[in-house]
Amino acid sequence: MSALDHRNVRAVIAGGAAVGITVDPVEFPDGTRTAEDAAAAIGVHVNQIVKSMVFLVDDQPVVALVSGGNRVDEQKLAKAAGGSSSTRPDANAVRAATGFPIGGVPPFGYPAPLPTFVDEDLLAHDEVWAACGMPHVNFASNPKDLVRATGAGVADLAARS
Repeated sequence: MSALDHRNVRAVIAGGAAVGITVDPVEFPDGTRTAEDAAAAIGVHVNQIVKSMVFLVDDQPVVALVSGGNRVDEQKLAKAAGGSSSTRPDANAVRAATGFPIGGVPPFGYPAPLPTFVDEDLLAHDEVWAACGMPHVNFASNPKDLVRATGAGVADLAARS
C-alpha cells in the first residue's frame, strides 16, 4: 500500500473537501518531519512550510499554523486565544486532540474542530506546504485558503529576539 492510500492521508483529503480545499498529497521519501527537512525535500523556502502545532491554552487544545522559520511565542498565542497561559502537550495529547502524529499534523481534518490561529508571516506567501497526516506526505495550499477553511484567527505568533 502506498503512503498516499494511508488512512491519515485519506482523512486529510476528506477534511479538506469538507472545508472547501482540494488536497493533492505528495509523498517525499526522504521525509519532511522538520520544517527544514520539508523545505529541502519540496524545494521551497523554510518559511513556506506550515508547522501545525498543538498547544494547550488554559488546558484546552488549540492549533497554531506557524511559518517554518518561526518559533511560537506561547504568550502571544495564549493572548490570541483569549487565555492566560500556553504550554506544549506531549505526543499522546497531540494525537488525542488531532488524530495525527507529531510531524504529520495537518491544518484540518481533526475528529472535532479545534480553535486555530495562523502566524501572520505565512500570509507573505502565495503557496505554502502543510503536513498531510504523515511525516513524509505534504500538500500545497494558499495560506489565505487555510485561514478561510479553518476559521483561524491571524496573529503575530512568532517569538522575536
